[in-house]
Amino acid sequence: QVHLVESGGGLVQAGGSLRLSCAASGSIFRVNAMGWYRQAPGKQREFVAIIESGGRTNYVDSVKGRFTISRDSAKNTVYLHLNSLKPEDTAVYYCEADIHSAALAGPTQYWGQGTQVTVSS
Repeated sequence: QVHLVESGGGLVQAGGSLRLSCAASGSIFRVNAMGWYRQAPGKQREFVAIIESGGRTNYVDSVKGRFTISRDSAKNTVYLHLNSLKPEDTAVYYCEADIHSAALAGPTQYWGQGTQVTVSS
């Protein structure tokens, strides 16, 4: 079994910063891409950022230049640095990872439990 545990959410004023962390643990052979999604009240979950095992990244347009995704592959951990936060960034942020649990096993998508980010105006 694999678990993703997030941390780092909270309440911050507009223009402020936060760093989210997500650590994967359990039966892990290899971690492929790791990413972040968010879900605001009354809205569907949306893609925020992704980082591939080789380090290539991609972001939704609304966070480009403000958010940075990074990873520590040795720790199976992904980070999301949120800068210049806006009230519209308020949401529950979920991490996601595609993980092989064994050498011959295909990848399985796992999700964290979510961490709340609230940006006040």
